[in-house]
Amino acid sequence: MRPNDRTGLAIVLSLVALTLFDAMGLVIKHLSVTYSAAELSAWRNMFGIIPAVVALVLSRQWHTDGRRLRIRQWKLALLRGVIVTFAQLFFYFSLGVMAFATASTITYANALFMTALAVPLLGEKVGWVRWGAVLIGFVGVLLVMQPGSDTFSPVALLPLGAAAFYALVGVTARMMDDDVPSPLINLYSTVTSLVGAFLLALSFGGFTPIQSGTDLAWIVAMGGFGGTAVLFLVISYRMTEQSNLAPFSYFGIPLAFLLGWLFFGETPWDALFPGALLIAAGGLLIIWRERQRSRISEVRPDVARN
Repeated sequence: MRPNDRTGLAIVLSLVALTLFDAMGLVIKHLSVTYSAAELSAWRNMFGIIPAVVALVLSRQWHTDGRRLRIRQWKLALLRGVIVTFAQLFFYFSLGVMAFATASTITYANALFMTALAVPLLGEKVGWVRWGAVLIGFVGVLLVMQPGSDTFSPVALLPLGAAAFYALVGVTARMMDDDVPSPLINLYSTVTSLVGAFLLALSFGGFTPIQSGTDLAWIVAMGGFGGTAVLFLVISYRMTEQSNLAPFSYFGIPLAFLLGWLFFGETPWDALFPGALLIAAGGLLIIWRERQRSRISEVRPDVARN
């Protein structure tokens, strides 16, 4: 357990972060009628830099290390930003063409991708329990996407691609040196994804003039929601173990359904259930197994299994 562990407050902050992420998604869906996904990604990262800088300034580890900005693995840090660029592009585009809850739910497959990617990238050995959880989760993804049915659309592959990219971002974070503060890694990713999104927006036809002051306010709010959500997650992860927070991440699935219904009148019951339940079940099974392995390794490192 971490010093000064404050699990209750950390859980509250993580739930607030999830709510802010969904609020950001609602704004993106609202603005996608007028602005492209690449444009929205660029604006989100531009206004999201402020909370990223705040997170770094508040990092005690960064101050202890002499407030250095250059890191040894800067190429990997920049690569993570490029990956974030494409993850955002896929997800933001999907929000404009799919039901809000459906697109959001499919992205929760990132926990399944992280387990699979940990094998080639981190050299982890994944046992039958976690592979079974991945299989359960992907069955849920297939049920939500409904390939082969009359209602299937190739755009459903966009949030799935976003989930894979977000998972790659998460796995590569574990490849960074342990002494690098998380907010500094996040700042590298945010700045790089800002540049990448601007280049994509320019290559896709440039930027649409902001239509009104209201749109500008929504754009600023979008960046603020996303950046503040990341800030809250960083703070919460520093308060307690990640395994204590992970089960609450699936709170975002029913919340996305509720918000999609309230703001856009969407009720994709047939598309989401029971697939969404299987996605959550697969993710929670992975989380449970990780906690079991952690406890076993503390008591008997020689018998811990993946």
